[in-house]
Amino acid sequence: MDQQHPAERAPESVSGPEHPQGGTAATEPQSVFPPGLSARVELTVTDVDTAQAVGSGDVPVLGTPRVLALAEAATVAATASRLPAGMTTVGMRVELDHRVPTPVGRTAVAQARLAKVDGRRLLFEVAVTEGTTTVAEGRVERVLVDRHRFVERALRTP
Repeated sequence: MDQQHPAERAPESVSGPEHPQGGTAATEPQSVFPPGLSARVELTVTDVDTAQAVGSGDVPVLGTPRVLALAEAATVAATASRLPAGMTTVGMRVELDHRVPTPVGRTAVAQARLAKVDGRRLLFEVAVTEGTTTVAEGRVERVLVDRHRFVERALRTP
């Protein structure tokens, strides 16, 4: 069986984005991405999601890198349908407290809510839960960039 690397595997389900203020997209990030914009992403934990599998530990529970990837996936989902043509967001800063282990077979749910827009910077509050238990919480900061220019710069040889 051919398994994808955990970071390449899509979350099982994505809902959102929720648009609390509705309206049409404009060119200013504040109007394209109104604070309160949110989305949620779910993942049923499998063996490839464990700390053992991703190299972040030796226990068979949801690994912190996968918790972070799930939280980031929720931030991406929150902005996906509102991105202006040719633009994308990239991660810039993360603060995450991973507090509770999640065993294989359980479903982790990441919820991201856009808390603040500062120019091109988007600050999300994120929470990952399993049932009624908070597994992790923190903040993810993303930046709105021109996709083509970003990739072009990344591929330049130093």
